[in-house]
Amino acid sequence: MVFPETSLDLTGERFTVYYRLVAEDQQEARARAYGICLEQTVEVSAELLADDAIRAQVVGRIEHMAEIAPNRYEVAISYAVETTAFEFTQYLNVIFGNTAMQRGIRVLRLALPNSLLRHFKGPRFGQSGIRHLLDVFDRPLICTALKPMGLAANDLAELAYQMALGGIDIIKEDHGLTDQPFAPFTDRVGRCAEAIQRANRQSGYRCLYIPNITGPADKIVGRAYEAKRLGAGGLMIAPGLVGWDTLRMLANDDVLALPILCHPAWLGTYVLHPHQGVSHHVMFGQLPRLAGADATIFVNYGGRFPFTQDDCRDIERAVTMPLGELKQIFPIPSGGMDLARLRDMHEFYGTDVIFLIAGGLYAHGPDLLENARYFRKEVDSL
Repeated sequence: MVFPETSLDLTGERFTVYYRLVAEDQQEARARAYGICLEQTVEVSAELLADDAIRAQVVGRIEHMAEIAPNRYEVAISYAVETTAFEFTQYLNVIFGNTAMQRGIRVLRLALPNSLLRHFKGPRFGQSGIRHLLDVFDRPLICTALKPMGLAANDLAELAYQMALGGIDIIKEDHGLTDQPFAPFTDRVGRCAEAIQRANRQSGYRCLYIPNITGPADKIVGRAYEAKRLGAGGLMIAPGLVGWDTLRMLANDDVLALPILCHPAWLGTYVLHPHQGVSHHVMFGQLPRLAGADATIFVNYGGRFPFTQDDCRDIERAVTMPLGELKQIFPIPSGGMDLARLRDMHEFYGTDVIFLIAGGLYAHGPDLLENARYFRKEVDSL
């Protein structure tokens, strides 16, 4: 059969996704690219479409294709903005959807017109808003994590107190802390928030406490509001575990109105194969920013994970490059970092960065308060 002809009244506005394809030659590359155009929109063969508005406006359109290396092609495909329904979930679906299950196709970067961007509120605070909350404007921010899993709530609160007293700007929870019986969520968050507030009163600093609210779908919003009630200064969530639109929903909540850190748990599998999946630029840069995160955590080069300098630079570009009216957000390199690498990291990332050092801070010496003071002093001297 052939589907009946359809009349559409679309605006003509389109957004573009840049893909990298593996193909034997240009003919195969073009065939694969056209396959994406169909798969990501109508999901039927072209022969079933009448020569009408659906074929002309809804089906993805190859805008550019070039061979960038032997058997590697970059292709730009545009889609009508209306195909997204102006929903973040459907936007993700159009970008990759079923094509994510094909070999040799990688999403490189996204280009959005203002007609689509205005439907995404993006970060509430961004870099400038977090700096105002902390009253720190001329240096990198410093962050650490409460760990390990297994400590009682009062023990975690004591760690938080020592680190806040020592001058840490942001104390987030480890992503493995949720609502375990040895440190239940409400007990832990209440104790840690109080401990950091007490340290702030003593030190004059403005340390932010950011608990992890990642959890079952029916409990996330309740945990977010409970964290705010107990005195949290922000929230951390892992969209790879709970969904990107959950992050967007929390970021857009005008009553909640707290800074949000995006954690990368479960997301690494999308980026590690060089010829398929999603680029670091999109996964840890553009998507967190579009969804509304104020800072994005990713693993730094040279640590215990295989990210390269180029990977990290691509993330940094994505969080700071012009993107309509959306605010710039903080990159948070982490993962196996120690205090000896601060100057190297500063040379690479500059000033608009949050340095997250956790295990390296605990291991620096037996006195956690002095370790935190050393961390602060070293960054102040950069």
